[in-house]
Amino acid sequence: MNKQRYGSVWDAIEDTAELAENFKLRSALMIALERHIHQHELNQEQAAKLLGVTQPRISDLLRGKINLFSLDMLVNMVVAAGMHIEMHISEAA
Repeated sequence: MNKQRYGSVWDAIEDTAELAENFKLRSALMIALERHIHQHELNQEQAAKLLGVTQPRISDLLRGKINLFSLDMLVNMVVAAGMHIEMHISEAA
């Protein structure tokens, strides 16, 4: 059996490079939001108010339900949290 190596789990499980990149970005934003919530010791209700979403949306975020969040929504939530996003784009390997 031939073993393949992937740059990330998303590269391994997604059908296209576009989908893999989208999920990589969404997961990075979700992780940053989760860390922010925990570092500031916010409960779900406080986090929802800060981020401009409902408490069930925070529950979805903390449970890692990535398919329920668009890049746009996550960017808006990051900005509402008072964080800044920087991007680095490079040629594909």
